[in-house]
Amino acid sequence: MEFLTTSEAADYLRLGERKLYELVTTGAIPCTKVTGKWLFPRHELDLWVLSGLARPAGMLIAEPPPVVGGSQDELLDWSLRESGSGLGSMSEGSVRGLERLQRNEVMAAAIHFHGLDASDDLAGDASVEALRAAPDLHDAVLVAFARREQGLVLPQGNPKHLHGLTDVLALGARMAMRQQGTGAQMLLDVLLKRVGATTRDLRRVETPALTGPDLAELVRAGQADCGIATRAAARSAGLDFVPLVWENFDLAMRQRSYFRPAMQALIGFLNERRLRQRADELTGYDPSPAGRIRFAA
Repeated sequence: MEFLTTSEAADYLRLGERKLYELVTTGAIPCTKVTGKWLFPRHELDLWVLSGLARPAGMLIAEPPPVVGGSQDELLDWSLRESGSGLGSMSEGSVRGLERLQRNEVMAAAIHFHGLDASDDLAGDASVEALRAAPDLHDAVLVAFARREQGLVLPQGNPKHLHGLTDVLALGARMAMRQQGTGAQMLLDVLLKRVGATTRDLRRVETPALTGPDLAELVRAGQADCGIATRAAARSAGLDFVPLVWENFDLAMRQRSYFRPAMQALIGFLNERRLRQRADELTGYDPSPAGRIRFAA
């Protein structure tokens, strides 16, 4: 990321340095202080300018409610509370979250897309491609939240000795499913394709689970032998876990929402030590990318 000094940023924005300092002191412009000097990330300055573009008279832009839709995640839920952002959550899966973002029904969507044509690296940029393909999201920004470990959630002791999807298929283990449009279900489709199978080849528990913790509860209650969820969901339910992949877990939003106080409170919190400590406690997270802009339209 390229950083500009105060004088460079003033020239870049065609502002006087005094005016720039006024914006800094009111917290109205993206910047950071390093060894006593203010630095301005050039890419975020571009987003800041774009978020304030004038619009034709009579064109009203509805402000979305302070809600993060999309995928459920334990570390995200905790961050929403601890950051003091005032943001609520609505867990419906990545696809529904992105649809609500397009309709301005949420301020951001937590997403983790997986494409069937993905390369061997399952942690690729399917989420970036989903944003590029989404209509009405020409001003989208994708902010990294964390990388997460996904895998098989199993009863304690792994009584059926399941170590991958080939075992699940061969032994006819009952597999809990997630609803269509969730990142976990997309991931399952990708992993099955790699072993030459589809969900039709599974012995499925037909009622889908809304969230990862819901799926873990099905396994804990003995209604399923396994399912795909995060390591954190398995640990919280006291279940065994077989790791399969690491994935990107991101926050998608519009550029103007990125600079709203609620969102800035959350994004600022992502750099705090407390987040890294909580990620270690929950297990299955790599918070090192947190807060980084992965894509901007």
